[in-house]
Amino acid sequence: MDVLNGVELSAPATLADGAGPLGVLMGVAALAVVGMLIGGFILGKRKRDAEPPPPHPHEQPQKPDHRTHIDQHDTHSSDRFPEDGHALSPYELKDHGNGPLPPDSEPPRS
Repeated sequence: MDVLNGVELSAPATLADGAGPLGVLMGVAALAVVGMLIGGFILGKRKRDAEPPPPHPHEQPQKPDHRTHIDQHDTHSSDRFPEDGHALSPYELKDHGNGPLPPDSEPPRS
């Protein structure tokens, strides 16, 4: 009575057996991958050690005493929403979305 049912002839059984040139090749490939991973970690550690350390709290830039940002309002569009409080539908948004600004109106040429 054969209890293996032909398993010894299948590809997974041959690979799992580890005997023969394919098993040796798989072992060498696995060792090469592990060696490359270890080498990558070592090179990463060396690169990180070569970087300057982060600055100490007393070396951080100081906050300015005065305001450095000046708000400028866009002359092309109004940021006002309806005063009665109703919600705007998409076609009522006009230039409240992210569309292009309309060109400046020029006086007619004569």
